[in-house]
Amino acid sequence: MVKIVGAVLIALLASSVAASAQQPAGGIRGMVMDKDFDAPLPGAKISVAETGQEVTSSDEGNYALTGLTPGTYTLVISKEGYTRQVKADVVVSPGLMTDLSASLSGEFTEMEEFVVQDVQFGAASEDALFDLPLFELRLENPAFLDSVGADLMSQAGASDAAEALKLVSGATLQDGKFAVVRGLPDRYVVSKMNGVRLPTADADKRAVELDQFPSAVIDSIQVSKTFTPDQQGDASGGAVDIVLKSIPDEPIFKISGQIGANEQNQESRFLSYDGGGLTYWGFDDRDIQIDNLGDNWDGAVGVSPTDAPQDYKWSLDAGTNFDLDNGAKFGGFGSIFYERDSSTIEDGIDDKYWVEEPGAEMTPQYIQGTPSQGDFKTQLFDVTRGVQEVKWGALGVLGLETENHSLSLTNLYTRVAEDAATLAEDARGKYFYFPDYDISNPKDPGNMERNAAPFLRTETLQYTERETQTLQLKGHHVLPDPGQRGRFFTMLSPEVDWGVSHSSASLYQPDKRQFGSTWWADSYNPGFPPFVPPSTDPAVHRPFKPAANFTLGNLQRIWKDISEESDQYNLNLKLPFEQWTGDEGYFKFGVFNDEVYREFDQESFSNFNDNGARYFGPYEEFWSSQFPLEDHPITAADIDVDYEGRQHISAYYYMVDLPVNSQLKFIGGARFEDTDLSITNFPEDDVTWIPPGSPGRVQLNPGDADVSFQQSDVLPSIGFVFTPDEKSTLRGSYTQTVARQTFKELTPIEQQEFLGGDVFIGNPFLQMSALKNYDLRFDYLPYDGGFFSISYFYKDIKDPIEYVQRVAEFTYTTPVNYPEGQLSGWELEARHQMGQFCEALEGLSFRANATFIDSKVLLPDDEADQFNQPNIDAPITSRDMTNAPEHLYNLFLSYDLEKLGIKDTQLGLFYTVRGDTLIAGAGQSKGNFVPDVYEKEYGTLNMSLLRKINEKWNLKLQAKNLTNPKIQTVYRSEYIGDDVTKTSYRKGMEFNVTLSGTF
Repeated sequence: MVKIVGAVLIALLASSVAASAQQPAGGIRGMVMDKDFDAPLPGAKISVAETGQEVTSSDEGNYALTGLTPGTYTLVISKEGYTRQVKADVVVSPGLMTDLSASLSGEFTEMEEFVVQDVQFGAASEDALFDLPLFELRLENPAFLDSVGADLMSQAGASDAAEALKLVSGATLQDGKFAVVRGLPDRYVVSKMNGVRLPTADADKRAVELDQFPSAVIDSIQVSKTFTPDQQGDASGGAVDIVLKSIPDEPIFKISGQIGANEQNQESRFLSYDGGGLTYWGFDDRDIQIDNLGDNWDGAVGVSPTDAPQDYKWSLDAGTNFDLDNGAKFGGFGSIFYERDSSTIEDGIDDKYWVEEPGAEMTPQYIQGTPSQGDFKTQLFDVTRGVQEVKWGALGVLGLETENHSLSLTNLYTRVAEDAATLAEDARGKYFYFPDYDISNPKDPGNMERNAAPFLRTETLQYTERETQTLQLKGHHVLPDPGQRGRFFTMLSPEVDWGVSHSSASLYQPDKRQFGSTWWADSYNPGFPPFVPPSTDPAVHRPFKPAANFTLGNLQRIWKDISEESDQYNLNLKLPFEQWTGDEGYFKFGVFNDEVYREFDQESFSNFNDNGARYFGPYEEFWSSQFPLEDHPITAADIDVDYEGRQHISAYYYMVDLPVNSQLKFIGGARFEDTDLSITNFPEDDVTWIPPGSPGRVQLNPGDADVSFQQSDVLPSIGFVFTPDEKSTLRGSYTQTVARQTFKELTPIEQQEFLGGDVFIGNPFLQMSALKNYDLRFDYLPYDGGFFSISYFYKDIKDPIEYVQRVAEFTYTTPVNYPEGQLSGWELEARHQMGQFCEALEGLSFRANATFIDSKVLLPDDEADQFNQPNIDAPITSRDMTNAPEHLYNLFLSYDLEKLGIKDTQLGLFYTVRGDTLIAGAGQSKGNFVPDVYEKEYGTLNMSLLRKINEKWNLKLQAKNLTNPKIQTVYRSEYIGDDVTKTSYRKGMEFNVTLSGTF
């Protein structure tokens, strides 16, 4: 609660600053130069024609006119012996200093007075596809930078940072929320906010969940695709920086509201459960029922339909800045946002297949027995799912600025609550093994063999709360000019910037409930005449225990609590200089420190030894609806392992930006980075583990599986920028980076998401990956409003971390270092205002990009050997990297409808395509071949129509996912013929109406 209050107070304080400021005065500042000698001109008079105010330029040629009422002015700049210059239509905005410089020529001849007008950016600056500030940042940045601004995010219907990232060339998502850049997944990508690395409370990754951050507080997302020494050393694929909104140039008050609907959210068929749903602010008390241990527990254990919730969101922004009496500038900005969303999957599929004999067709995987035994289960699930989500938070920014110094304080708090109900049913397994199966005939062979592929039903109720908060204090200082002028270098004013931050993330998942049942239809029993007459055994539901260990119950209730905190600081010193040709460069030095602390706690409970449980009834009657009314005592499962993890990253670096001349410069340096990672486990009484190299389980005692890992790296970087003319820029770089393990991956204990679920065992010998990165980019601006770019990248990866299947007493997943991997690709991008080609196309702009990726990893010898076994006979020595799409396409069109006679209306179309992507590599299970799993290519189309009602109000209509593609994963291998579907679902089309006002 303290976190929430802090965030809201800063937001309200910033908003109150906005409300209290009334048109603060502005000013004009700049430098007067001697045009003939290209040197500062002291003693020049700068006067305001309308007010008579006058100042004189300093020894460095600088001047400042303050206290001007907002408006338009004419400046007269003069000095004896120089031609006077008049600058008209100079605009002064409230609370801002307008920059205006001039160059005076020696007065050698009589010349008439002339007027120079300020350059004004026209409509192009308002075009979301041509965000000029971000475009200029791309051209000037020493790294390969791509960005997307708030306007484009709004037009494209991106509701959060995750959706916005997909608009960036070469970027996509893993699991819908983790950044993937140029085919490299989360471990190779650094996610930051305002330059600060954020913690995460995800159980499996150390990657930030980008869906937590709504677009309402985002100014831009900037993706740096190459490493420079002032970046994090694990920015191998790139660094994603979420730049938050800040203090505006002018007073602003904005309110926005949206209402929406998804076509798949049927009014009375939305999947939930009794007691499910969300409170308005996303808080819910679901404490462990300590008093009921050994007895029945309260609460639903199965799904039920309900009315679909209404989707809507709103936001409120306010901010301003004004001048203080001492010449300093103070400002604030506040934002409060709220969103309620829901989604449904009705036609989902989640199947598991394998190849039992080399060359044979794929057949369903079976568990808990085999078909030859006549007692087994399949996993061919039809999935229905309903998800409700509440997302809200507050952003507050305060800033203080003088001529040479600035301070800013930023606080962001976000909260996401999600309630999901999932129903998975397997009836297709019975029909696979008994093709003519008749459920209503007790004498059908499928009913006579009750234990052979019975109907299965699993129901999962999962409520989750996520919180993120970051408090950041930053400063930037321009120090006095040292006055050091040499033959080759002239040192300019040094710059110092620093930042300290405290950030936290948490995940609380109270009372996750999983209920499993099998169902047997009416079955004819021939009896033993004449002693036992024939009869019909009635249909019955029995427990489904999703593991071979039959001491588990068919109901699990789990509490999970993860928290992570990060204390971070950085200090950078920049020493600008002017070299021998007059071009400017800089030396830069800095230090960085990030201390991360994580706590993981899990408590599991189940109806252990409840073996006699059963419920007589038809399949359509859910046992879960009656289960809470029966006698099924719940007890604790003392098999959980809690842990504490610490990660300390410290670094220092140096780099130089050195121009050779006005066309060529080199950027180089090195980063020295230390990694210290440790894990302390706290096992419960009944926990066992399999030590590395051990043939079987032993008792896990405190300290047995603790991990300590240290590594020091020197990460060099060298690059160049060649600009032969104003229209062309060629960039190249060679860098070395790393990729780190996660806490989970290093811990050599059995880890399960739920009792009986897939087992994951960490690897304490897992090493960090090392990458060598080669990049080349050519940018070309053929004309105003046109842009072309082509990039090539190549990454050589040593010890890439991949997941494999291992077999001991059971099958489990573990991470290993593959020997090596390579990833390469091309990026193409174009932006054009079509009015350049044809007047009829005036108002039409387009932005297109395409990324083509080729990746490969070499399998370790022991991994490759298993595919050569006679029972597998599917030789594999290499495969694609996981989560690296074969290609990515984006096409964005924006059209001003004024040419059609419709004023103040803009149409936007946004089409994105993600190519085939490897999700999981091939493996073996119980001696059977399991092929690679690929996600198939799919494309989505969004449309927006923006109408300006008047000077203050805008109306926006949006249609998202108009193509509504079937999103599928498939088993794929040269050894199985055609693809075989593994999972499939659709997201549904979404329609929104937004009304916003700016005052």
